[in-house]
Amino acid sequence: MFARFFFTFGVQMQVIVLGWRMYELTKDPLQLGLIGLMEAIPALSLALFAGYIVDRSKPLRVYRRVVFVSFSSALLMLFCQLERFGLSADMQVMTLYGSSFLSGLARAFSQPAMYSIIPRIIPKPLLPKSSAWMASAMQVARISGPALGGILYGFIGVSGTAFVVCLFLLTTQAILLLIRLQIDPLPRTIKTSVKEELLSGARFVFSHPILFPAMTLDMVSVLFGGVTALLPIYAAEVLFVGPKGLGLLRAGPAVGAAVMSYVLAQKSPEEKAGKMLFFGVTGYGLCILVFALSRDYTLSLLALILSGAFDSISMVIRIAAVQLTSPEEMRGRISAVNSIFIGSSNELGEFESGVAAKFLGATGAALFGAIACLGTIGATAILAPKLRKLNLRNL
Repeated sequence: MFARFFFTFGVQMQVIVLGWRMYELTKDPLQLGLIGLMEAIPALSLALFAGYIVDRSKPLRVYRRVVFVSFSSALLMLFCQLERFGLSADMQVMTLYGSSFLSGLARAFSQPAMYSIIPRIIPKPLLPKSSAWMASAMQVARISGPALGGILYGFIGVSGTAFVVCLFLLTTQAILLLIRLQIDPLPRTIKTSVKEELLSGARFVFSHPILFPAMTLDMVSVLFGGVTALLPIYAAEVLFVGPKGLGLLRAGPAVGAAVMSYVLAQKSPEEKAGKMLFFGVTGYGLCILVFALSRDYTLSLLALILSGAFDSISMVIRIAAVQLTSPEEMRGRISAVNSIFIGSSNELGEFESGVAAKFLGATGAALFGAIACLGTIGATAILAPKLRKLNLRNL
């Protein structure tokens, strides 16, 4: 849990540095979308392969290698910003793209590895509550990481902040090396071709009456409703708060998510999970609508905080559903499919936001996303009745 905390902390700081530095260099909202796309390409294209590798390997060993690749990404970001190398603006942009690509490579393997570790050490009846506790810890990292990243960027600059990111990832690796638990790969009960195994997780998810609509709802809602890529523009040109204000805006959703995750850890919404999921996604869409129209920094920050709280409801329920319904020998592959949906919503969502902002402006892009998110919720509620009636106790 400490390793995941420090890993998430460092990665979230890196997101702030990459986004703000890219906008400083280019002043082009499309570049913010492209840097998200560079992370999405390896994260999505390698996801099924990553799930297969995790199910056939020791997941803890895979997670250690994930942290090493992520550290390499941060180190590349640091070197390209050091004045002694004297890189041109164009070269810095290309190097930032490379750093983002390495982050996506690490991300492809991180979620399948961790999703395979947790159910092997936590009893099944405790998984819903453990998901809430784990989410709460991760959201604390998502709060403090962007906030500290923005503050440090404002005071010590890009290279100093990148150095701190490297320190956090080194700390993560040190903690992982202290773990003595041995989690061996599960034995193969049925021998099938590599192609069949790569696609088995996708087939399981696409045919499942709960997982497929739940993942689709989350993906489409965040794909269009997410405003992460737009935050540097809002901070610079709409709310006029600079990198320090950007750090708080970036941390806002995680503040709400951390509080809500703690509440859900006390009382998990198991019996009325379906209704709570739709309640959470609807609240998220309405908060993004308020953010899109707001010109007041306090109101915008409050809308983002509440969006994180509502999003946390659906996230905790979805994570619990994935862990409870996944066969033991397929956890890596199923979580890999889940990571494709999450990656599509996050990184491709940033690309969508950047493209939309290029043609509609930042406000128009956020407004379009909020309306698309709310429309998706209505369609899913009609087409997925079993998801509306979801009861985690029956899984």
